[in-house]
Amino acid sequence: MPQAAMAGKKFSSYHLAAALRREPDPAAALRLFLNPPTSTIPSSAPFRYSLRCYDLIISKLAAARLFPAMESILSRLASSSVPRPREQLLCRVISAYGRARLPSAARRAFAHPAFPEPRTARALNTLLHALLACRAPLSDLLAVCRDARIPPDACTYNILIRAAAASGSLEHARHLFDEMLRRGIAPTVVTFSTVVAALCDAGQPEDAFEVKEVMIRRYNVSPNAFVYASLMKGLCEKGDVDAAVRLKEKMAGNAELVLDSAVYATLVRALFRVGRKGEVVGMLEEMKGRGIVPNRVVYNAMVAGFCEDERDPSAAFAVLDDMQKSGCKADAVTYNTLVAGLCRLGQWRDAAELVEDMPRRGCPPDVVTYRMLFDGMCAAGEFLEADQVLNEMVFKGFAPSKDGAREFVQGIEREGDAALLESVLCRLAKVNALESSGWEKAVSGVLNGPSKLRLEKQLDSLRIA
Repeated sequence: MPQAAMAGKKFSSYHLAAALRREPDPAAALRLFLNPPTSTIPSSAPFRYSLRCYDLIISKLAAARLFPAMESILSRLASSSVPRPREQLLCRVISAYGRARLPSAARRAFAHPAFPEPRTARALNTLLHALLACRAPLSDLLAVCRDARIPPDACTYNILIRAAAASGSLEHARHLFDEMLRRGIAPTVVTFSTVVAALCDAGQPEDAFEVKEVMIRRYNVSPNAFVYASLMKGLCEKGDVDAAVRLKEKMAGNAELVLDSAVYATLVRALFRVGRKGEVVGMLEEMKGRGIVPNRVVYNAMVAGFCEDERDPSAAFAVLDDMQKSGCKADAVTYNTLVAGLCRLGQWRDAAELVEDMPRRGCPPDVVTYRMLFDGMCAAGEFLEADQVLNEMVFKGFAPSKDGAREFVQGIEREGDAALLESVLCRLAKVNALESSGWEKAVSGVLNGPSKLRLEKQLDSLRIA
């Protein structure tokens, strides 16, 4: 119990706020908020919460994704007599829902009665950013803007242009850029960097370079490192590594631009793709000479180069060893690249051993890891081994890809194992990986009698669902 209460003093909202701020456990903070320590001085007056107390507990619950409890406190705040919270708290709630990939909840939070009207562009942009993180289509974001009736700012358009670019629609991105100018909203370096990246991703680096020149001449906006990195990536995708290297040298000559490991990772990956592996060592030495320590992005580019271009998993494992020696922790991308490379070479046993060893290495396999291993085993015709992987996936709540599940079922069908096919279909249905259309043929071609009847009933239930 806090010393204020123990000394016979009234435990105030100030003391509660201080205690909430110190409490690292969100569940314990919630209990403290709901049941603040009582004073030893008898009082009939109920405890008075301050806005700061609400702000702290809501922020803690949002960060911990304890959303039901957070919603309960928000409802309590809406009916309380404390002053209305600032929009900053609303933005934290919306962002938490976005990080949790809950777009509908983010939209409901935007209109929550606990927060005072009117909303500003800041809250609107936070919602748009959350929806973009949830991969909501551009049409949804435009509908939010239309319904909110909040004047957009440059940040609003930057998010919308990013959404258009993510959908692969350069036409929509250009339309939004033109609309931005018509409204008299000046484009920022973020606007231009988004457009440049979209053009490069679409295989149009020439147009991207034109945008770079326009932003300098017409709008007096200096390209940042992200613009240069996007241009380099676009050149590398076209196979023009020499032009990308020249652009890197131009960056190095500009004191306002900082070369980082991402730039070198792009060049390293490109050198592998065009068969110039021998130049990678020199690139790494140059990097170190400039005081840039190779990070996970650079190492992953090398692992991908050895696995995908050189088809040399032994060299990729040597890179993994170098990562560990340098204190750079491999991530899921590193291991998934290795698993995919081994499976492509038909070395599914080595891939399975690596997946089994991943937890010991401090990186548990994710759904992508299991899908790659599962697909690799199916491609090798090792359906019994793939069945064991499927068991583990279902246990973890992971589902194979639709194509992987289809190939697996067709393989079991060819082997004519009716009991295994029935078990497989049930497990695929459990993780919503079963497409009822197309499986009837597999079922009718192998099964008859009671087993067939059971499966037909299961397929019927799936159609109804």
